Amino acid sequence: MSKLVKQPTAPFNPFYGCAIMFMVVAMGVGGVYWIYHVGKTMDEEIGKFTVDVPVKPVAVKPDAAGVAALKGRVETFANDAKAGKAATLALTIPELNALVELAPDSGYGNFAEILAFKTVAPGGPVTAEVCLPMNKNPLVGGKRYAIGLATFQVEIVNETGPDLKLTALEVPGKEVIPEFVQLFSSYSLLAPYHKLEALAPVMKAIKSVKINAAGVELSTQP
Repeated sequence: MSKLVKQPTAPFNPFYGCAIMFMVVAMGVGGVYWIYHVGKTMDEEIGKFTVDVPVKPVAVKPDAAGVAALKGRVETFANDAKAGKAATLALTIPELNALVELAPDSGYGNFAEILAFKTVAPGGPVTAEVCLPMNKNPLVGGKRYAIGLATFQVEIVNETGPDLKLTALEVPGKEVIPEFVQLFSSYSLLAPYHKLEALAPVMKAIKSVKINAAGVELSTQP
């Protein structure tokens, strides 16, 4: 079952970079060297498990008929949710991936470019192949990407609805430093969708997310 969180955390920024470098400017002379050293060290460690060329995750999705049926179910659920009615929407892994692709542009592009759901654990987390984009050190510029298998915890955030938080990341053949996961987990992955006028009322109406062997079930009931 989804975890209830009372307050939302930082909005997700798919182009997350080393924000700590910007703290140098705000801190003034005192402590600048220490902050620079920590930021530079983390930047170098992140560079060890990221690459400069993105690779779109391969998603398993329903066929055309399945996608059409999904659109109808999602529309019915959305209308019921906005009307304050009791409603549920069960989604398999392929349907979750189709939903990601069907979602409107959040301002950060289509999330299908960075995420493809793979597995669910009943009552537990979900996994996805990811291509997480980040800024490089601001002094260098450019983008880099963490490509691997991510584990996400599903949460319900009061006043905004469901969210995903990164809890683990595996990059084949490379070591991901714990500090990276800790920093990235502070971002709200679905925050951009919470702010879209067309989706916000529906997202807010979702009060629980149940995870079972078949997939996930969204509900307007706690």
